[in-house]
Order: sequence, then C-alpha cells, then structure tokens
Amino acid sequence: MAQIKALLFNDPSCPFGYSASPALRTLEWRYRDQIEWHLAVIGLSDENNPGRFAPEEMADRYFDFRECFGMPFAIEIKLRRYTSARACQVITAARLLYPGSEWRVLRTLQLLNFNTPLLLDDETQLSEALGTVPGLDAGIVMAALDSPEVQSAYEEDFAHARSAVGGATHLQDKTASTDSGQRFTAPSIIFEHEGRRIEVGGFQPVEAYDVVVANLDPDLDRKSPAEDPLDALGLYPAGLTTQEVAAIMANGIHRPDRTDAERQLVHLLGEQKVKRIPLGNDALWIKA
Repeated sequence: MAQIKALLFNDPSCPFGYSASPALRTLEWRYRDQIEWHLAVIGLSDENNPGRFAPEEMADRYFDFRECFGMPFAIEIKLRRYTSARACQVITAARLLYPGSEWRVLRTLQLLNFNTPLLLDDETQLSEALGTVPGLDAGIVMAALDSPEVQSAYEEDFAHARSAVGGATHLQDKTASTDSGQRFTAPSIIFEHEGRRIEVGGFQPVEAYDVVVANLDPDLDRKSPAEDPLDALGLYPAGLTTQEVAAIMANGIHRPDRTDAERQLVHLLGEQKVKRIPLGNDALWIKA
C-alpha cells in the first residue's frame, strides 16, 4: 500500500528529465509500491512556443549530457525543429485510456527521441512508436488526441506545471519564467504525505529525493542496493541502461560504478543471461 504520493513533472523532449532516469529508477528500487507515482506532462514547446535550440545546437549539447549524466544519446542531428505538445498529448491519452501505460509511453518516447531520428510532433512517427509499447492500441490512442477529455486533461497538466510561483522550486531558481507563469522544470517532483507537501525542484541528485522521502515517513521499508545486474534487471522487465543499473547497485554515498556494472553485464551477456539492445552510445539491457 502506497504511503507517499509523488507527482513528477516531465516532458519527453527534456534532456534533464531524461537524464534523471538513473536517480528515479533508484528511488523506485528503494521504495517500490510505498510511493504512488503520478505524471504531469509539461508541454515544453508547441507552435506558439517552439524550442529554443536548433537541431545542431541540441546535438552539441547531447555530448555534455551523456558525459555528465550517463544516459545514452545518439549524436544525430534531427531533420528539423520539433515541438513536444503532441507527444505530451499522446502520453495523456494513454493515461486516460490505459491507466498506468503513461509511464511506458514516456519512457519509449524519451529513449527514441534521444537515440533515433524520431520527431515528437510527427503523428505517423508517434503512432509507430506507440506500436512498440505493450498493452495498448496505438490507433485508439492516436484517434483520441483531439477529444475533449484528452485536451482538458492535457491543459490541466499544462496549467499545473506553470503554478510554481512562490514555492520552494521558485526559491531555488529551478523554475522557468513563461507567459503563463513560473513553470516547474523537469524533473521536478512534489511529494505528499499526511498533509505535508515538499517540492524537489528541477534536476537533483538521488540524495535529495531520498532525504525527502525518509523524512516524510521514517517507517518505510527501504531496500538495499541491488547485489548484481540481474538483481536490478529483475524489477524492470522492459530493461535498463548501463547507468541505471550502476545507480541501482551503488552503495551509500559512493558514485555509481558504471565501468564495473558494464563489465558484469557483458559477462552476463556471454552467459546468455541478458540481452543487449544498442542505443545511442550505450545500450538497453534486458534480462533474458
């Protein structure tokens, strides 16, 4: 039974939201179903508010992201600028039609956006991406995008994401100023428990999340780090990247040992206990 509620603000086009994946996977590993997760899509860009960076600039930035934070990035220049609003509406539609699937859709769109030529505003490509997500019908999701229910739910998330004025995230200068208000930046999280509400704004180390959760409820059962990659992959049948495996295995305040994690994964690959799917400059590892 979940004891803490966590609302994550994210967007499939945000490299910070994507690069927070190792920390988020670690938090999930430690507390399992004691945290009830909810997702609010931000809608970072649309026709009226296009992204700031040209495709060439984004590709240049990806070098820094993969070096600093460890998630896979393909250094491939997109064919054109793109916006994320339609992809966020896809996630919203999936949430309404297939509750719980929004997390699988977000994950799929993140991995494809940062490692393939996928354009997040191309409906044909979005439909093809949805076709790889188990448990949902891509045609049904795409047909619902302009329905009043989906548009209303998306607009609610959009407004909620721009309600950060005066809060802790704003105080820490981890919001973005927009015409619609101070916006939570990805991957901000609002934790709630027994009437208490704590914001962890923007990109943060896993220790920031862990301190908040532990203080909200010291009686939680906190799992120890995974003993080996197979242990970590057992909780994630859809697979983990090398950095995510290393983060889940990290002990205490020690930094994730990516090299050791990858070495163990390669040995497991040789034993045919895992599968390796190349992804950008890394891979997605799946328990065989």
